[in-house]
Amino acid sequence: MAWENAVHSEIQNDVEAWLAEKASCEAATPAPATADSTGSWLYSNAASSGRRESNGKGPNVGFEDIIGATGALREVLDLVRTVAATSSTVLIVGETGTGKELIARAIHKHSTRRDHRFVTLNCAAIPLGLLESELFGHERGAFTGAVARKVGRFEAADRGTLFLDEVGDIPPELQPKLLRVLQEGEFERLGSTQTQRANVRLVAATNKDLAKLIARNQFRSDLYYRLNVFPIVVPPLRDRNEDIPLLVMHFVRTYSERTHKQIEFIPAEVMEALVGHSWPGNIRELQNFIERSVILTNGNTLRPPLGGLRQNVEIDSLKPTTLKDAERHHICKTLEQADWVIGGPRGAALRLGLKRSTLYARMQRLGISRATLIAENTISSVRPQLRGHGEAWPPNGLLTGETTNHIEVLCDEKGQRKLISCRI
Repeated sequence: MAWENAVHSEIQNDVEAWLAEKASCEAATPAPATADSTGSWLYSNAASSGRRESNGKGPNVGFEDIIGATGALREVLDLVRTVAATSSTVLIVGETGTGKELIARAIHKHSTRRDHRFVTLNCAAIPLGLLESELFGHERGAFTGAVARKVGRFEAADRGTLFLDEVGDIPPELQPKLLRVLQEGEFERLGSTQTQRANVRLVAATNKDLAKLIARNQFRSDLYYRLNVFPIVVPPLRDRNEDIPLLVMHFVRTYSERTHKQIEFIPAEVMEALVGHSWPGNIRELQNFIERSVILTNGNTLRPPLGGLRQNVEIDSLKPTTLKDAERHHICKTLEQADWVIGGPRGAALRLGLKRSTLYARMQRLGISRATLIAENTISSVRPQLRGHGEAWPPNGLLTGETTNHIEVLCDEKGQRKLISCRI
């Protein structure tokens, strides 16, 4: 999704200064009387400078819709400038929510085809039976329901740019036809024998590993080589977290205007929490979170629901990573659902399809007991409290005799967590 407004270079300088010398800036800048948290100067100071007209050249000159100043993003924009002037096929690779369509639009905007159409198609959003028709069009009567001729996306994008998002989801039986139109510029509409020609610049995007799909015979290698003429890898937000303050301020301003609110301050501790979050959904997740935060905010200081971010972090950290972890996770969940009843018609053994003795043996092998599970759940619940009192918790990924009002734990010489006491 393209964002409406650019963040000027002056904002970028303000935020970079905050990231580098936050303490000295807080001491030198008086806190606004209307804000009740230290460091609230961040947004108001940067936003006020951003509203002024900037005549200087920022790092994103020519890419005013793209927000960011990190080296990783600048490398991407340099690649866009290089390839835009050509007609070569571009493959944009990146996780979901990183702004791949925004990069594709930038390529079109800086190309010689900018005066012609930019046509988009999400290949994952179209049912299998309709994707061929969407790409190449069909004649009247080509199939049931085809009551009129339809022009496909390749025809619609003639002399322009066609952006195929989620190209890795194109079914194998359709891939040879796509390969042909890329190589020859020729195709036929469904239900027609007349060959059509289209002068189209193709930009494709995917969040999948196409090399792995090729190894599983789910993607043609020759099509991959034809798409991968000029690859551009868009970095995830966690690899460019210096850009998060810029994005936050932009989204706060955007949604404040839409909701007719006057949000002028972002507390420093809020910005630190946003910068420190991993954002697995990348920019799209951040955008949606800021929209929700603006809706929930009353007054002129942003008050986001940071508890939701902590909960998401804990959920991600508890996901099984090995077969043993997955087995342990599944047994623990089943035991909780059965209220730790092992045998009987409502017991966990029957739900798991195991004998009671077998379940006991697996619980012993995997170190599953009710006390251990209660301890682990309590550890998860107090992690945010421990983080607030010092370094990231647990230090070096291990518990080292940390004590709270709820639980005491330590690590043995092998780094294994052991419960000392638990007060619930």
